[in-house]
Amino acid sequence: MTQALSQEKKGSGGLPVDADRIDARGPRAGKVMKQDIVGRPLVSVITVVFNGAATIECNIQSVLSQDYENIEHIIIDGGSTDGTIEILQKYDDRIDHWISEKDAGIYDAMNKGIAMASGKYIGMLNADDFFFDASSMGKIVGRLEESGADAVFSCLDIVDPVNTDRVLRKYRIPGYSRFWMRIGAMPPHPTFYCKRTCYENAGLYRTDYHIAADAEMMMRLLLKHSITWSFIDETTVKMRAGGTSSNGLKANWLGNREIIRACAENGLYTNLLLLAFKVPLRLLERVL
Repeated sequence: MTQALSQEKKGSGGLPVDADRIDARGPRAGKVMKQDIVGRPLVSVITVVFNGAATIECNIQSVLSQDYENIEHIIIDGGSTDGTIEILQKYDDRIDHWISEKDAGIYDAMNKGIAMASGKYIGMLNADDFFFDASSMGKIVGRLEESGADAVFSCLDIVDPVNTDRVLRKYRIPGYSRFWMRIGAMPPHPTFYCKRTCYENAGLYRTDYHIAADAEMMMRLLLKHSITWSFIDETTVKMRAGGTSSNGLKANWLGNREIIRACAENGLYTNLLLLAFKVPLRLLERVL
């Protein structure tokens, strides 16, 4: 993994240039790149978007509004045609790095972002996600630095896509255990921030998964690589309801099959019956 990352860092933009790529470097073009400051480590926030004109500006503004300022925001667009590019261009001088080109799906795009990242810590905040408030990143970095843990995760509010003040579910997984993973209850991915070295040691997201590569990554890091972690019992991120993993029965079926496969590949047994235990947990998370 270390070799793969170093290879991808070489050359213009750190990646092979796609003929259809739109590449805007923001402050990296003619300005000093962000770096670690004593007491204020650099955090890379990676946003993946495709035709997300309705939500991407909210995402960008939530990053810009953070009290913690040493953030490198990297946006990977999959070749949007709905006005997303125009919004990215609007914020060109404030986004640290963004590209627009065709990709092989969301996890391929995440891997591109990791290859471009310079931060000591890395996290994913996709186009439908935004920080809970201006103090979110400060809490995340503070816990990482104080605890010395490899990773932190926290609580996630799943909100109405239109009225984002309306909370539909409170997603709270207070700790990691093999049982939680066997029923498919993973730490909420949009709140998960880890040291860059975690990816260097464990590898990138598996692009042969369509829905559950984030779950497989959690299992790989926690089960195979035994990373240390700390839980923040506060909401740090809001996520709009919807998305690939919750898009109908077919997506649910595929997601469950991929979780079974991810467990098997990381030394943990589960089955569809065990995954059914996640249903009452999700019902308990609902806000009436």
